[in-house]
Amino acid sequence: MITIPYKHKMAAHCESGSITSLLNNAGLDITEPMVFGISSGIFFGYFHKMKSFPFPTFIVRNKPGKMRENLTKRAGIKFHTYTFKDPEKGRQMLNRLLEQNIPTAAQVDFFYMDYIPSWERVHINVHFIVVVGLNTYHYLVSDSYFPELVSLKTESLNTARFAGGNMSPKGFLFHPEFIPKDIDYEKAIIKGIKKSCFNMLKIPIPFLGVKGIRLFAKKIIEWPSLARDTEHLSHEIMKINILLEDQGTGGGGFRFMFATFLQQAAGMINEPELLDFSKKMMEIGDGWREFSLLAARFGKNRDLGPERMKELSEKLMDRAQVEQQFFSQLYKTIK
Repeated sequence: MITIPYKHKMAAHCESGSITSLLNNAGLDITEPMVFGISSGIFFGYFHKMKSFPFPTFIVRNKPGKMRENLTKRAGIKFHTYTFKDPEKGRQMLNRLLEQNIPTAAQVDFFYMDYIPSWERVHINVHFIVVVGLNTYHYLVSDSYFPELVSLKTESLNTARFAGGNMSPKGFLFHPEFIPKDIDYEKAIIKGIKKSCFNMLKIPIPFLGVKGIRLFAKKIIEWPSLARDTEHLSHEIMKINILLEDQGTGGGGFRFMFATFLQQAAGMINEPELLDFSKKMMEIGDGWREFSLLAARFGKNRDLGPERMKELSEKLMDRAQVEQQFFSQLYKTIK
């Protein structure tokens, strides 16, 4: 039996939480909002109906994996990563790392996390956990959504690491390999903020950033014509609340976490103006929460007529406007 001493803690999001947890246990005193902000985690993308998305959806954070990659670029922290074609080799490597007392993060399909009640499990291939122990039949897992370490059947983890479908994990593992003694946090924070502003304002793609929010506002009016029936439309409208509030975002589509990052950054780089931006971003997060609760109420009540869809559209247009102003002003200040 292998049990690695590991200080487990809960977090707002599985990827930023797993990265932060691994770094904390390796001796680096860094917060989850700081990891999120330096890595430019805040984002928006709207994807209308296409082959990969049978019904429109949206994202509120950068692509899975980018947090780790951007942290390497901006803070000099290096991670050892692994992917596998052969599940057996993937299993052997994880066990070998645990034998060497190396806590290791794994990308998994959330559906196979058997410590979660079955009615809460859905197929999402980009859930991240940290594996910290092993016996004959179970792995010991630190999942940032749980208050304590949990036990996961070895068969379940092996299946979850090699699930098929969109963004298949392919047995992906990572752990810290090198942490600089002196990180230039000022440089890392400024780069993280600048890139966040660029991503929200300047990517020349019509469905990303603020442009994506505006596209969402225009297209949500068409959702009733894309749904099979009222029940289907109700489900999709209520899912807006889940994506913004429940799926590990820390609330308000990561806007609250970004606000906390700005608050912490203000002191670290002696830039008091960032405190004002932190307050403004909290207000923006409140606006997203109002929108998500409105969507949840309309969906639950099956109140989905043209006027209601128009109301949701107008709320989204307002979100686009305030984020346009916010990131434009933030970029001018940090520049």
